[in-house]
Amino acid sequence: MTFSFFATPDFDFITQFAQHLQVPAHDDQFILPEHLGQGSVRKLSFGADFKLIIHRYVLREDLIIKRQTAGGSSDQVTIFFYNNEQPLDIAYANHPQVRFSQRNESAIQLTSNDLSSTICFPAHHAVHYLVVALKAPRLKALLAGSEPHAMLDTLTEAGSSFLFFESMTAEAKLLLKHITEVNQHERLSHFYTQIKVQELLYLLFRKLVLREAAPHQPINSADAERLLRVHQQLLGDLGTPPVLRELAQQAAMSETKLKQLFKQTFGSSVYTYYQQARMKEAAFLLKQGHHSVAEVGYELGFSNLSHFSRLFEKHYGLNPKRYSQS
Repeated sequence: MTFSFFATPDFDFITQFAQHLQVPAHDDQFILPEHLGQGSVRKLSFGADFKLIIHRYVLREDLIIKRQTAGGSSDQVTIFFYNNEQPLDIAYANHPQVRFSQRNESAIQLTSNDLSSTICFPAHHAVHYLVVALKAPRLKALLAGSEPHAMLDTLTEAGSSFLFFESMTAEAKLLLKHITEVNQHERLSHFYTQIKVQELLYLLFRKLVLREAAPHQPINSADAERLLRVHQQLLGDLGTPPVLRELAQQAAMSETKLKQLFKQTFGSSVYTYYQQARMKEAAFLLKQGHHSVAEVGYELGFSNLSHFSRLFEKHYGLNPKRYSQS
């Protein structure tokens, strides 16, 4: 099942998606018919410049949502929160999807309205997916009083082109779950939801402002697609350290541009991101209890197990053996 739309300022997702599925929509909500799955899609408005769409369902077939830019500049900021056990496939520039989130990883995507994207949600799995759409002036008002920061300036500047990814903390995952489960028929539920959404945004911006305040480099859909392919390649072979020159050639970018855009988009350098992913995979394998410390170390490309243990302890505060027993 594919739903494609142009992200124009006056586009109403609920109305158009309901029409696409041929189901009635009432009070900014519709229920999925049984032949498509179980669950609902709901919109809440906190003003004309601050809206929320909550996807909570289990589908009988994969759902592909294609968001196409309408062209021209826009002052809308869109933030996607995805909290699922299943991986998330995403693409830009109408190319085949590449995998973004990995095993049990939740993902946050923050983007300007001038980038097209395609997201594929897997069938037969619970989807908890939340989209926040804000106008830049409203976001600027919410952030009023904050210390100046290049990242926040980029988000609130009209006409900026940007794409940022973040992983979700355990605190944010729990908050997202609470938001999707709010009973909208209870008194003050709308008020409560608005507060919780702002809290979720706070948790995101609190992480983003910890990033290095470097000058922002504009990004387009083609660059975003290349970055995701580099990202996929990094995570696809955690036993082989990345070679920047080779990645840049495959991405059709200069090494300087790749380094700048990757760090800007994902929050750390190519090699640091690779090492962090490597340690997360090591932690997962150790927790399963099916692999020894040596097997995990060798599988992830460490020929020196002492180096593996030191690096792991630096990340998790325990050496691999103690971690696996904790």
